[in-house]
Amino acid sequence: MKPDDSINVLGEVLALCSTDPVTGFFRDGHCNTCDEDQGSHTVCTVMTAEFLAYSKYVGNDLSTPRREFGFAGLKPGDHWCLCAARFLQAHDEGCAPLVNLAATHKRALEIVTLDVLKASRLVAQ
Repeated sequence: MKPDDSINVLGEVLALCSTDPVTGFFRDGHCNTCDEDQGSHTVCTVMTAEFLAYSKYVGNDLSTPRREFGFAGLKPGDHWCLCAARFLQAHDEGCAPLVNLAATHKRALEIVTLDVLKASRLVAQ
């Protein structure tokens, strides 16, 4: 498996999302993707308590540690490469996490519009 070009939604070089916790489909800290990434883990998000509760409610528990997979569980403030469809679903429900546009892969735009991503962007961007 080889990642697609590392370009963000702004047309620039894809920035690092997180190495603590380490994230991404390739577990390289970037929201890189490829054809094998069926979930499109392309949106670099900053977890909120509201989003983590929502995600658990809809069946994707990201907050509970899963030691057998080396996953410590996410907490508010953690950065994470989220599936684009899950982000859009949370946005539509009014509880989307914050987005780091510089670290969000351009393939996210196949599922989520730039305007929707910008509506949830980190204030510092």
